[in-house]
Amino acid sequence: MFLIAGPCAIESRDMVMYTAETLKQVCDRLGITLYFKSSYDKANRTNLSERGVGMEKGLEILQEVKSTFSLPILTDVHESWQCAPVAEVAEVLQIPAFLSRQTDLLVAAAQTGKVVNVKKGQFMAPWDMRGAIAKIETNHPLALSPNSLIASKSIWLTERGSSFGYGNIIVDMTSLVKMREYGYPVVFDATHSVQQPSSQAGVTGGNREMVPHLIRAAVAVGIDGLFLEVHPEPEKAISDAANQLRLSDVEHILRQAQRIESTINS
Repeated sequence: MFLIAGPCAIESRDMVMYTAETLKQVCDRLGITLYFKSSYDKANRTNLSERGVGMEKGLEILQEVKSTFSLPILTDVHESWQCAPVAEVAEVLQIPAFLSRQTDLLVAAAQTGKVVNVKKGQFMAPWDMRGAIAKIETNHPLALSPNSLIASKSIWLTERGSSFGYGNIIVDMTSLVKMREYGYPVVFDATHSVQQPSSQAGVTGGNREMVPHLIRAAVAVGIDGLFLEVHPEPEKAISDAANQLRLSDVEHILRQAQRIESTINS
């Protein structure tokens, strides 16, 4: 089981470097492959509020993380023109949930030849992801390979919960099982799955206390990767303050997940 982790948004170079170094140390101790994740632009916000440092500065910081700690990078792309410059730094291009059906974006990401991580929209059933897969497969050089092992490395599918009413996200664990049938790695996004959209006077809330419980359930069901947004001081984060994990809690949570994974694989 690999890990995608980092702060929701790139707020400053120092915070990102500290978080990356700490996560690398934890994952080295636990023998977990880490993909460092942070976003240079939070383009989908409820209100017109702080979005991050922007693509140019953000990619500079992510490149420094990559060079300093030898970590592969995952970050979001929001428009098709962003894919090529982001692919110069990132090993994985992430399609945000609300853009998971945007054909031009999926095609542009695929054409970079990098791994494309598609986050399933809160409005989508797991079988709807077959459309996104087809758009990538027909444009991705790895997905077209006759070698199934190589092809399977071109796309990741991420579950982040489904909308329930107006203020809750719920996770149907059978979605993990269903998406695994499509032949690509499946990732569970535990921190976005506890969001409570627009629950705090137009600001997204959340319940980070539930994250470890959902992780245990998802690992028991069976996943290939785990997605966690973490922050040294989540309450001070410019986005997802209520659902990001505290950096100091990550190692304990990962050790629990490893014990469960070891048990079900034994």
